Amino acid sequence: MDQRIETTWWVLRLALGLTAFLAGLDKFFNLLANWESYLSPLASRVLPISPVAFMQVVGVIEMAVAALILLGYTRLGGYVAAIWLVGIAVNLVTTGQYFDIAARDVVMALSAFSLARLTEYRESVLGTDREPSRIAHSRA
Repeated sequence: MDQRIETTWWVLRLALGLTAFLAGLDKFFNLLANWESYLSPLASRVLPISPVAFMQVVGVIEMAVAALILLGYTRLGGYVAAIWLVGIAVNLVTTGQYFDIAARDVVMALSAFSLARLTEYRESVLGTDREPSRIAHSRA
């Protein structure tokens, strides 16, 4: 496989996986930002739980998506992350502010989608639906 594609795939995988994990961890512990302030007032009104508890749930989900990306389910994790990030961007737009962060999340969603598509390409080149890191271990 072309080393340029391989390098690009690893960079996207690590960047998106680690970013999702760290963001989720911070949302769970609420250390670096007041995450509830990013929640749309509309969402806050309809949630059956407090905004703090909701953001903790969001943090757990983000860490789970990161695990998918980092632990060998990169294609699935990439698609889930792309959809998740678009949802976050829509939430941010409905706050009437944070448009810059919403734009960043759309770019990250496109990156996650690109990671999923690159993973499909890698799988097709290798002739398997398993990721290369698992193939290398099974051949050893």
